[in-house]
Amino acid sequence: MTTPQLLSHLSDVADQYDAVFCDIWGVIHNGKWHFPEAYAALKAFKASGKPVVLISNSPRPWDGLQKQLADLGVHDDAFSAIVSSGDATRTFLTEYALQGSAWVIGPDRDLPLYEGLNVNRSGTPESAAFISCTGLFDDENDTLEQYHADLKAAAARGIPMICANPDRIVQRGDQIIYCAGTLADIYMTFGGEVIMAGKPYPPIYDLCYRALDSLTGKAVDKSRILAIGDGLPTDVLGANGQGLDLLFIAAGIHAAEATGEDGVLDPNLLTAVLVAQNAQAKYIAGALA
Repeated sequence: MTTPQLLSHLSDVADQYDAVFCDIWGVIHNGKWHFPEAYAALKAFKASGKPVVLISNSPRPWDGLQKQLADLGVHDDAFSAIVSSGDATRTFLTEYALQGSAWVIGPDRDLPLYEGLNVNRSGTPESAAFISCTGLFDDENDTLEQYHADLKAAAARGIPMICANPDRIVQRGDQIIYCAGTLADIYMTFGGEVIMAGKPYPPIYDLCYRALDSLTGKAVDKSRILAIGDGLPTDVLGANGQGLDLLFIAAGIHAAEATGEDGVLDPNLLTAVLVAQNAQAKYIAGALA
């Protein structure tokens, strides 16, 4: 595997690409504040006449993410469209809702996922036909262990879990937060079936290509699309699976693995991390700039 190129600025390679698929959390913001240099980089790319599609594993539909971005000071001068795991998940929810009620795991802020869908959310681990998981009920205070008994009971009944956010963890400010993907992993250890539509799985990328086709009026060759993200099992493996060049933002949740004792990002360390996951990245950067 070739060692990724350390990239200082997106503008250094912008002329090689006609579009960008960019992750949101960890690249543009951390849930508490946005990153000004990342915002500026995407604004410059879009200002050059090239579309920026934001691709997020958030369980909320795109319009909720647009509002969240605006609240954090990021506006549509930096992006052309937003596609979320929630958008891609709604198709599965519609199908499984025909089988009966859902046991819904997640905070109230994710309820917009179900708007306009005929999903009966009254199910329990003992009665539901399927699980819909968007995250922990209280991701700043709950422990994973408190979900074990109910997940084990549901898995024993053989009902599937629809996981609306494949992310395992995110960084919120200075705190590491567990996401729905971690509960999905636990469910699988109990023998449960898990269905996911977000990164790294194809459904969310299908929506991105559709959005890009609508923006450009034509199909854009994959060799001219640059993916940007900071999650190894989601952004990296998703881009690899789609055959897209990747700029891996390594100073987020993988910072400890990619940084030497001197505190400097080390491409060789990151290469070892990627090789261990059978993954690759064309470029790396500490942050999008």
